[in-house]
Amino acid sequence: MPRASHDLHGSAPDKAETALLLIDVINDFDFAEGEQLLRLALPVGHKIAELKQRTKEAGIPSIYVNDNFGRWQSDFKKIVAHCKGENSKGKPFVELLLPDQDDYFVLKPKNSGFYSTTLDLLLTHLTAKNLILTGIAGNNCVFFTANDAYMRDYKVFVPSDCVVSNTEEENAYALKQMETVLKADTTVASSLDLKALNS
Repeated sequence: MPRASHDLHGSAPDKAETALLLIDVINDFDFAEGEQLLRLALPVGHKIAELKQRTKEAGIPSIYVNDNFGRWQSDFKKIVAHCKGENSKGKPFVELLLPDQDDYFVLKPKNSGFYSTTLDLLLTHLTAKNLILTGIAGNNCVFFTANDAYMRDYKVFVPSDCVVSNTEEENAYALKQMETVLKADTTVASSLDLKALNS
């Protein structure tokens, strides 16, 4: 369970029962099946953007949990600049979900947002108990992050219209697994009572 703490040397001013995780949304889609995934991802990106706006209004902090693309000298701002560049396939998707100055970010080396990252420590300092997971891919990085969140006793929410996988079938199967095995709430984003979750 998240532990109470007084501060993180001034670096985590937010205190919130709930946090929004945006998983691998800063993405250039430069991989096999990337174009197919991008087609499915664009409408989902609009849904995530709407949810992010609502969470901000409800006082829920946003955390970008993003792949480091195998580069151990990765810098999040450079990743954002690359993925919204003119030559990036992912530019139209990334521009929907650009981080704000007060958002947090965690770079991950593997599938789960918790594996060898500072995510758990950040969530502890935020005093979060509920996690809303969104992003790419529902059957991979979102699933692994949800699993690790469940193992740490967080209440997991995975809005079914805010995650995307390579195929709709794979996405539906992953959502069903998260709902059944990880006790995740897969209610669509518009039905989430954000004020209740963050009170």
